[in-house]
Amino acid sequence: MPRNLNKALTVEVSLIVLFVLCLFFFIAGFVDSVAGGGGLISTPSMLLCGIPPHVALGTGKFASTLGSLSSLWTFARNHLVVMRIAPAGFVSAFLGGMLGSALAMRVPSDMLGKVLIFLLPVGMVISLFSGRLVTQEGELPERGLWVRVILMGLLIGAYDGFFGPGTGSFFIIMQHLVLRMGLVRASATAKVFNLASNAGAFAVFATGGVTHFMLGLPLAAANILGNQLGTRLAIRIGARMVRNFLYVTLTLLLSTLVYRFFFS
Repeated sequence: MPRNLNKALTVEVSLIVLFVLCLFFFIAGFVDSVAGGGGLISTPSMLLCGIPPHVALGTGKFASTLGSLSSLWTFARNHLVVMRIAPAGFVSAFLGGMLGSALAMRVPSDMLGKVLIFLLPVGMVISLFSGRLVTQEGELPERGLWVRVILMGLLIGAYDGFFGPGTGSFFIIMQHLVLRMGLVRASATAKVFNLASNAGAFAVFATGGVTHFMLGLPLAAANILGNQLGTRLAIRIGARMVRNFLYVTLTLLLSTLVYRFFFS
């Protein structure tokens, strides 16, 4: 475990920096509620403001857990969550989030993003080749359903705990393709998985002393507001908006991380 983790609660930010971070977390909540990928905005913004990497992950998970819960509540009230797979998805993603974050606590910060570079093009290719399924809604596959759900929760949840940005997008894409959901229902049901992986990762980061709660509370409030706005727009406008945000967030995520970890 890195030696500087015990400094998490001593991090201080000015009011101006706090305002800027709240703005970024509002935008991140909006993006995350529609298509996932809010971590692309929230995590780099904290790093740019001088927050230590592990503290940024731990505090960001606290805020995004509450934001995901808010978004899920709105989707569920509109009966868009596929409840049949929700319990298995929640448990598997929670365990995956715990495993990934436990690993992240033991890995040097500059290595966390480099692994991601080799995973993102896979998600982008899958998304691009799913174009003909934009608005189709199919029945859940009976054969191997629970294996697919549990593996999805464990693997993507572990990635979320390990680093995070793009997790919501990956959950949406895989539910859209592997479980034959329309994009709006996939976006809604992905919130169950994403909430669980966030919560699992948060539990590990909090017990490891890298969650700054005083900083996390205003960031969580901003994230909740963004999630609420994005969720309502996703419900109103539908699959096309979700797909457009998927393309934008995945492209930005890949280009940002390539620059950060290989050229900066």
